[in-house]
This record gives sequence, structure tokens and C-alpha cells, in this order.
Amino acid sequence: MVVMGRVIAPFGIKGWFKVRPFTAEPATLLQYPRWWVRPAAGNWRSLALTTGQTQGANLLVAVEGVADRAAASALNGAEVAIARDELPDAGADEIYWAELEGLTVVNRQGLELGRVVAVADFGAHPVLRVADSTGGPERLIPFVAAHVDSVDLVAGRVGVDWQPDY
Repeated sequence: MVVMGRVIAPFGIKGWFKVRPFTAEPATLLQYPRWWVRPAAGNWRSLALTTGQTQGANLLVAVEGVADRAAASALNGAEVAIARDELPDAGADEIYWAELEGLTVVNRQGLELGRVVAVADFGAHPVLRVADSTGGPERLIPFVAAHVDSVDLVAGRVGVDWQPDY
């Protein structure tokens, strides 16, 4: 599964809910007829998208099996994903953030800084959350060209211009 958004609130009384997309083009999520939803303490379940629309930076959606506000409220905070095999291949200079998770991060001096445990977006640009394998502090490395030299999915590594004491 590739997490593409999060349910942020119910909308209305007929089971609609708001989704905050984690994509550059939020409306593209409405093209996928099958969504996968996982509450914070639960498992993935498949839901068929019946209708949806954009509302500013968010989406308003209705899915089969969620017919009232209480059912929509139960999804609040849930992750929304699309199965990886349903997504198009990334372009030449593109990557799905989910593909970065688990990669080893190595700086220019060859020092391993840890593994990517998540990618977060705080507005200005994405940030790699890197967990130190020796139990050291977690690092937050901006995912921008000034700090990220390379991403090699085959080798499972991200090359960075970053020092261990940053």
C-alpha cells in the first residue's frame, strides 16, 4: 500500500468525509475506484469510492459502506492508500515517498546515518526521518537537492550531504 492521504473529519450527515491528500495533485486520487483505509489501531480494508470532489487542498468523498456521520467519524485519522500495483510508474526524476522508507542513508564520507523510517511534509519541502541504527537520535534531513545527492532504489541507499552532528 502507498499511503496517499489521511481522513481528517466527517462531512455532512450522509457518510461523506474529508481527506487531506499527500499528493502534488489531490484530484488524481479520485481516479482510483478502490481505496484502502487503515485506522490507527486497525488493519487495511478495501472501500469502493462512489463519488468525490476537491474542496480547496482537501477532498470530500463518499465510499460504499459508510452511510452516515457516525460511520464517517469512525474513520477520522485513518490512513488512505492505493495499492502500489495500481499506481503508475514514477517518472524519470520522480519517486514515491513510500519507496524511500527502509533505505539506508549514507553521507559523502561513507558514514551510515541510519534508515529512512518515514517521509514527512511540513510545507516547504519533504523531510526524511532517519533512525540511527545504533540508538542515537533521529535525524530530520530535508529532501532537497542541496542535501540529497542520490537515491538508488536497487542498492537500497540514499546519498546525502549531511554530517552526524547536525
